[in-house]
Amino acid sequence: MSDDAVPAEATFNRVMLKISGEALMGDQGFGLHPPTIERIAKEVQTVHDMGVEICMVIGGGNVFRGLSGAAQGMERTTADYMGMLATVMNALAMQSALEGLGVFTRVISAIRMDEVAEPYIRRRAVRHLEKKRVCIFAAGTGNPYFTTDTAATLRANEMACEAIFMGKNGVDGIYDKDPAEHDDAVRFDEITYDEVLAKRLKVMDASAIALARDNNLPLIVFPLDEPGGFKGILAGRGTYTKVR
Repeated sequence: MSDDAVPAEATFNRVMLKISGEALMGDQGFGLHPPTIERIAKEVQTVHDMGVEICMVIGGGNVFRGLSGAAQGMERTTADYMGMLATVMNALAMQSALEGLGVFTRVISAIRMDEVAEPYIRRRAVRHLEKKRVCIFAAGTGNPYFTTDTAATLRANEMACEAIFMGKNGVDGIYDKDPAEHDDAVRFDEITYDEVLAKRLKVMDASAIALARDNNLPLIVFPLDEPGGFKGILAGRGTYTKVR
């Protein structure tokens, strides 16, 4: 990547955007809400237009959550694979929305399904990013017992991303307690990964946090439902929490 590929206002050249599957369902409580998907796609487009190279990982909780299935008596490995398939559905929906906006996109699956997505090959994925294609990594890590948080952190490291951006609905960062339940909740402007683990803050799962910490990969938690928030933070503005 050349230094002049990204406008001066962009603080990162290549980033990972992690969002939950629930972010795609809008107010309907389940499944996919096309207007919400289009709104998120437009947020991604504004950052793409800055010249930033974008990776994405989307959870599958709006369709099926493996851990919940296992809690209801389903065999855990089977439930996790079902959850991985849900992430592929979400990735395809986001791809459709982005390409409708003129943003070239590749869905890259950790589980082979050549008719609908590319298999994960690291060097090929890097080349897509260099060609300014948004890479949506689906099917988690391809292994049960790992969350999409861990998948996002793993792919961010493999793709040499400079930060993980975690978009949240209804919250503008990390708090010491749930702000929806506690009026005295305090937001952190910056916090360390060790503090996140010690305080048991529900940001990412412990495996993802350890992987990010051990590779010095910063995490930025920001409000996904704030128009222009993703672009604003990349330009050095906005409200967020940085974990390092």
